[in-house]
Amino acid sequence: MPTPSVALVTGATRGAGKGIALGLAAKGLTVYVTGRSKQIPTATLKGETLSGTLDETVTAINAAGGTGIGITCDHSDDEQTRQVIDQISKEQGRLDILVNNAANIHENLIDPGGFWEKPLELVDILDVGLRSAYVASYYAAPLMIKQRYGLITFTSSFGSACYMHGPAYGAQKVGYDKLATDMAIDFENENVAAVSLWLGPQLTERTEIVLRHRGEQYDEFMAFGETPQFNGRIIHALASDEALMDKSGQTLVTAELAMEYDITDTDGKQPPSYRDQLGEPRIPHPARVI
Repeated sequence: MPTPSVALVTGATRGAGKGIALGLAAKGLTVYVTGRSKQIPTATLKGETLSGTLDETVTAINAAGGTGIGITCDHSDDEQTRQVIDQISKEQGRLDILVNNAANIHENLIDPGGFWEKPLELVDILDVGLRSAYVASYYAAPLMIKQRYGLITFTSSFGSACYMHGPAYGAQKVGYDKLATDMAIDFENENVAAVSLWLGPQLTERTEIVLRHRGEQYDEFMAFGETPQFNGRIIHALASDEALMDKSGQTLVTAELAMEYDITDTDGKQPPSYRDQLGEPRIPHPARVI
Protein backbone atom coordinates (compact mmCIF):
# COMPACT_ATOMS: atom_id res chain seq x y z
CA MET A 1 0.00 0.00 0.00
CA PRO A 2 1.58 3.32 -1.07
CA THR A 3 1.77 6.16 1.41
CA PRO A 4 -0.59 8.99 0.39
CA SER A 5 1.27 12.20 -0.33
CA VAL A 6 -0.98 14.40 -2.52
CA ALA A 7 -4.61 15.28 -1.86
CA LEU A 8 -7.27 17.53 -3.34
CA VAL A 9 -10.10 18.87 -1.18
CA THR A 10 -12.77 20.73 -3.14
CA GLY A 11 -14.73 23.53 -1.51
CA ALA A 12 -12.16 24.19 1.20
CA THR A 13 -12.33 27.92 1.89
CA ARG A 14 -14.13 27.15 5.15
CA GLY A 15 -16.13 24.52 6.97
CA ALA A 16 -15.72 20.78 6.57
CA GLY A 17 -13.48 21.15 3.52
CA LYS A 18 -11.01 23.44 5.27
CA GLY A 19 -10.89 21.26 8.37
CA ILE A 20 -10.39 18.07 6.37
CA ALA A 21 -7.55 19.77 4.50
CA LEU A 22 -5.93 20.69 7.83
CA GLY A 23 -6.32 17.14 9.11
CA LEU A 24 -4.52 15.85 6.02
CA ALA A 25 -1.89 18.58 6.29
CA ALA A 26 -1.06 17.46 9.83
CA LYS A 27 0.07 14.17 8.26
CA GLY A 28 2.52 16.05 6.05
CA LEU A 29 0.64 15.87 2.75
CA THR A 30 0.67 18.31 -0.11
CA VAL A 31 -2.93 19.48 -0.08
CA TYR A 32 -4.55 21.26 -3.01
CA VAL A 33 -7.72 23.15 -2.12
CA THR A 34 -10.32 24.81 -4.31
CA GLY A 35 -12.88 27.53 -3.72
CA ARG A 36 -14.24 30.75 -5.15
CA SER A 37 -13.14 33.21 -2.45
CA LYS A 38 -9.40 33.74 -2.82
CA GLN A 39 -8.69 36.76 -0.60
CA ILE A 40 -12.04 38.26 0.43
CA PRO A 41 -14.98 36.28 1.88
CA THR A 42 -18.02 36.52 -0.38
CA ALA A 43 -20.57 34.16 1.19
CA THR A 44 -23.17 35.23 3.74
CA LEU A 45 -25.62 33.47 6.05
CA LYS A 46 -28.48 35.15 7.92
CA GLY A 47 -27.01 38.57 7.16
CA GLU A 48 -23.58 37.63 8.51
CA THR A 49 -20.41 37.16 6.46
CA LEU A 50 -19.10 33.61 6.40
CA SER A 51 -15.40 33.91 7.10
CA GLY A 52 -12.86 31.97 5.11
CA THR A 53 -10.79 32.33 1.95
CA LEU A 54 -8.47 30.14 -0.09
CA ASP A 55 -5.45 32.14 1.00
CA GLU A 56 -6.36 31.66 4.66
CA THR A 57 -6.78 27.92 4.15
CA VAL A 58 -3.40 27.63 2.41
CA THR A 59 -1.71 29.52 5.25
CA ALA A 60 -3.36 27.22 7.79
CA ILE A 61 -2.31 24.10 5.85
CA ASN A 62 1.31 25.24 5.85
CA ALA A 63 1.14 26.00 9.58
CA ALA A 64 -0.32 22.54 10.24
CA GLY A 65 2.68 20.82 8.69
CA GLY A 66 1.58 20.29 5.11
CA THR A 67 2.15 22.09 1.84
CA GLY A 68 -0.88 24.06 0.77
CA ILE A 69 -1.73 25.05 -2.80
CA GLY A 70 -4.93 26.96 -3.51
CA ILE A 71 -6.66 27.01 -6.90
CA THR A 72 -9.56 29.36 -7.52
CA CYS A 73 -12.31 27.25 -9.04
CA ASP A 74 -16.03 27.53 -9.64
CA HIS A 75 -17.12 23.89 -9.73
CA SER A 76 -20.22 24.73 -11.74
CA ASP A 77 -17.78 25.06 -14.66
CA ASP A 78 -16.56 21.63 -15.79
CA GLU A 79 -13.59 23.12 -17.60
CA GLN A 80 -12.33 24.82 -14.45
CA THR A 81 -12.57 21.49 -12.65
CA ARG A 82 -10.62 19.78 -15.42
CA GLN A 83 -7.93 22.43 -15.19
CA VAL A 84 -7.54 21.79 -11.44
CA ILE A 85 -6.80 18.10 -12.02
CA ASP A 86 -4.55 18.94 -14.96
CA GLN A 87 -2.51 21.34 -12.79
CA ILE A 88 -2.08 18.70 -10.09
CA SER A 89 -0.99 16.14 -12.69
CA LYS A 90 1.60 18.50 -14.16
CA GLU A 91 2.95 19.68 -10.81
CA GLN A 92 2.87 16.44 -8.82
CA GLY A 93 2.46 13.62 -11.32
CA ARG A 94 -0.01 11.96 -8.97
CA LEU A 95 -3.14 12.40 -6.90
CA ASP A 96 -3.71 10.01 -3.99
CA ILE A 97 -6.83 11.38 -2.29
CA LEU A 98 -9.77 13.30 -3.72
CA VAL A 99 -12.25 14.69 -1.20
CA ASN A 100 -15.41 15.78 -3.01
CA ASN A 101 -16.78 18.43 -0.68
CA ALA A 102 -17.72 21.43 -2.84
CA ALA A 103 -21.44 22.18 -2.60
CA ASN A 104 -23.77 25.10 -3.18
CA ILE A 105 -25.42 25.48 0.24
CA HIS A 106 -28.25 28.02 0.02
CA GLU A 107 -28.72 30.24 3.06
CA ASN A 108 -32.41 29.27 3.28
CA LEU A 109 -31.60 25.57 3.52
CA ILE A 110 -32.53 25.24 7.21
CA ASP A 111 -35.53 27.57 7.14
CA PRO A 112 -38.92 26.05 8.04
CA GLY A 113 -41.44 25.33 5.32
CA GLY A 114 -41.98 23.03 2.37
CA PHE A 115 -39.51 22.89 -0.49
CA TRP A 116 -41.96 24.82 -2.72
CA GLU A 117 -41.97 27.68 -0.21
CA LYS A 118 -38.22 28.19 -0.39
CA PRO A 119 -36.13 29.59 -3.26
CA LEU A 120 -35.85 27.27 -6.24
CA GLU A 121 -32.08 27.80 -6.07
CA LEU A 122 -31.84 25.27 -3.22
CA VAL A 123 -31.75 22.65 -5.98
CA ASP A 124 -28.38 24.03 -7.10
CA ILE A 125 -26.79 21.62 -4.60
CA LEU A 126 -27.43 18.96 -7.25
CA ASP A 127 -25.21 20.94 -9.64
CA VAL A 128 -22.40 22.15 -7.39
CA GLY A 129 -22.46 19.18 -5.07
CA LEU A 130 -23.60 16.01 -6.76
CA ARG A 131 -22.80 16.71 -10.41
CA SER A 132 -19.55 18.54 -9.70
CA ALA A 133 -18.34 15.58 -7.61
CA TYR A 134 -18.94 13.30 -10.58
CA VAL A 135 -16.97 15.67 -12.81
CA ALA A 136 -14.01 15.95 -10.41
CA SER A 137 -13.93 12.16 -10.04
CA TYR A 138 -14.15 11.76 -13.83
CA TYR A 139 -11.00 13.80 -14.36
CA ALA A 140 -9.14 12.37 -11.34
CA ALA A 141 -9.81 8.73 -12.23
CA PRO A 142 -7.29 8.34 -15.09
CA LEU A 143 -4.49 9.80 -12.95
CA MET A 144 -5.24 7.41 -10.07
CA ILE A 145 -5.60 4.43 -12.40
CA LYS A 146 -2.24 5.22 -14.00
CA GLN A 147 -0.51 5.16 -10.61
CA ARG A 148 -2.49 2.07 -9.54
CA TYR A 149 -3.61 3.68 -6.29
CA GLY A 150 -6.11 6.25 -5.11
CA LEU A 151 -9.04 7.08 -2.86
CA ILE A 152 -12.07 9.10 -3.91
CA THR A 153 -14.35 10.20 -1.06
CA PHE A 154 -17.65 12.04 -0.84
CA THR A 155 -18.68 14.04 2.24
CA SER A 156 -22.17 12.69 2.74
CA SER A 157 -24.33 12.55 5.87
CA PHE A 158 -27.17 10.83 7.70
CA GLY A 159 -29.42 13.03 5.57
CA SER A 160 -29.08 10.24 3.02
CA ALA A 161 -31.23 8.00 5.22
CA CYS A 162 -33.51 10.38 7.15
CA TYR A 163 -35.32 13.63 6.38
CA MET A 164 -32.73 16.37 6.78
CA HIS A 165 -33.03 19.92 5.40
CA GLY A 166 -35.46 18.95 2.65
CA PRO A 167 -35.48 16.91 -0.58
CA ALA A 168 -32.69 18.66 -2.49
CA TYR A 169 -30.17 18.16 0.33
CA GLY A 170 -31.30 14.57 0.82
CA ALA A 171 -31.09 13.76 -2.88
CA GLN A 172 -27.55 15.10 -3.04
CA LYS A 173 -26.44 12.89 -0.14
CA VAL A 174 -28.17 9.81 -1.55
CA GLY A 175 -26.47 10.58 -4.86
CA TYR A 176 -23.06 10.71 -3.20
CA ASP A 177 -23.61 7.26 -1.72
CA LYS A 178 -24.66 5.84 -5.09
CA LEU A 179 -21.71 7.44 -6.88
CA ALA A 180 -19.33 5.69 -4.49
CA THR A 181 -21.09 2.35 -4.89
CA ASP A 182 -21.10 2.38 -8.68
CA MET A 183 -17.68 3.97 -9.18
CA ALA A 184 -16.22 1.22 -7.01
CA ILE A 185 -17.53 -1.40 -9.45
CA ASP A 186 -15.82 0.37 -12.35
CA PHE A 187 -12.64 0.67 -10.25
CA GLU A 188 -12.53 -2.88 -8.89
CA ASN A 189 -9.60 -3.99 -11.07
CA GLU A 190 -7.72 -0.68 -10.82
CA ASN A 191 -6.73 -0.57 -7.11
CA VAL A 192 -8.65 2.69 -6.75
CA ALA A 193 -11.28 2.97 -4.02
CA ALA A 194 -14.43 5.08 -3.81
CA VAL A 195 -16.30 5.55 -0.53
CA SER A 196 -19.04 7.82 0.75
CA LEU A 197 -18.53 9.14 4.26
CA TRP A 198 -21.32 10.05 6.66
CA LEU A 199 -19.93 12.86 8.78
CA GLY A 200 -21.59 13.80 12.05
CA PRO A 201 -22.56 17.39 12.92
CA GLN A 202 -19.60 19.61 12.09
CA LEU A 203 -18.22 22.46 14.19
CA THR A 204 -17.75 25.06 11.48
CA GLU A 205 -18.17 28.76 10.76
CA ARG A 206 -21.60 27.99 9.33
CA THR A 207 -22.80 26.14 12.42
CA GLU A 208 -21.64 28.98 14.67
CA ILE A 209 -24.06 31.29 12.87
CA VAL A 210 -26.82 28.68 12.75
CA LEU A 211 -26.61 28.16 16.50
CA ARG A 212 -27.01 31.88 17.09
CA HIS A 213 -30.24 31.85 15.08
CA ARG A 214 -31.61 28.32 15.62
CA GLY A 215 -29.78 27.06 18.67
CA GLU A 216 -32.85 25.51 20.25
CA GLN A 217 -33.10 23.13 17.27
CA TYR A 218 -29.48 22.01 17.06
CA ASP A 219 -27.91 22.49 20.52
CA GLU A 220 -28.35 18.84 21.50
CA PHE A 221 -26.60 17.49 18.42
CA MET A 222 -23.86 20.11 18.39
CA ALA A 223 -22.91 19.25 21.97
CA PHE A 224 -21.28 16.20 20.38
CA GLY A 225 -20.15 17.95 17.21
CA GLU A 226 -17.05 16.88 15.33
CA THR A 227 -14.18 19.10 14.26
CA PRO A 228 -13.63 18.77 10.51
CA GLN A 229 -9.93 18.10 11.24
CA PHE A 230 -11.06 14.87 12.93
CA ASN A 231 -12.51 13.72 9.61
CA GLY A 232 -9.35 14.67 7.75
CA ARG A 233 -7.35 12.35 10.00
CA ILE A 234 -9.88 9.58 9.39
CA ILE A 235 -9.61 10.00 5.62
CA HIS A 236 -5.82 9.78 5.89
CA ALA A 237 -6.10 6.58 7.93
CA LEU A 238 -8.52 5.15 5.38
CA ALA A 239 -6.19 5.98 2.49
CA SER A 240 -3.31 4.30 4.37
CA ASP A 241 -5.27 1.16 5.20
CA GLU A 242 -3.87 -1.97 3.52
CA ALA A 243 -7.45 -3.27 3.40
CA LEU A 244 -8.74 -0.10 1.70
CA MET A 245 -10.13 -1.95 -1.32
CA ASP A 246 -12.28 -4.08 0.97
CA LYS A 247 -14.14 -0.88 1.91
CA SER A 248 -14.49 0.43 -1.62
CA GLY A 249 -18.08 1.06 -2.66
CA GLN A 250 -19.33 1.32 0.90
CA THR A 251 -21.04 4.16 2.72
CA LEU A 252 -19.17 4.51 6.01
CA VAL A 253 -19.86 6.45 9.19
CA THR A 254 -16.73 8.41 10.10
CA ALA A 255 -17.38 8.17 13.85
CA GLU A 256 -17.35 4.38 13.47
CA LEU A 257 -14.18 4.47 11.37
CA ALA A 258 -12.57 6.58 14.09
CA MET A 259 -13.13 3.80 16.61
CA GLU A 260 -11.75 1.24 14.15
CA TYR A 261 -8.61 3.31 13.57
CA ASP A 262 -8.32 4.47 17.22
CA ILE A 263 -8.73 8.15 16.34
CA THR A 264 -10.18 10.66 18.79
CA ASP A 265 -11.20 14.26 18.33
CA THR A 266 -9.92 17.19 20.39
CA ASP A 267 -9.45 16.58 24.13
CA GLY A 268 -9.76 12.84 23.54
CA LYS A 269 -13.45 13.12 22.65
CA GLN A 270 -14.98 10.17 20.77
CA PRO A 271 -17.87 11.52 18.67
CA PRO A 272 -20.86 9.17 18.55
CA SER A 273 -22.42 7.45 15.59
CA TYR A 274 -26.04 8.45 14.99
CA ARG A 275 -26.91 5.17 13.27
CA ASP A 276 -29.60 4.28 15.81
CA GLN A 277 -31.23 7.73 15.81
CA LEU A 278 -30.92 8.78 12.15
CA GLY A 279 -30.61 5.61 10.11
CA GLU A 280 -27.99 3.41 8.57
CA PRO A 281 -26.35 3.21 5.16
CA ARG A 282 -28.18 1.43 2.39
CA ILE A 283 -26.85 -2.00 1.43
CA PRO A 284 -26.60 -2.18 -2.37
CA HIS A 285 -28.09 -5.13 -4.22
CA PRO A 286 -25.38 -7.30 -5.82
CA ALA A 287 -27.09 -7.47 -9.21
CA ARG A 288 -25.28 -5.80 -12.12
CA VAL A 289 -26.93 -4.70 -15.33
CA ILE A 290 -24.28 -3.84 -17.90
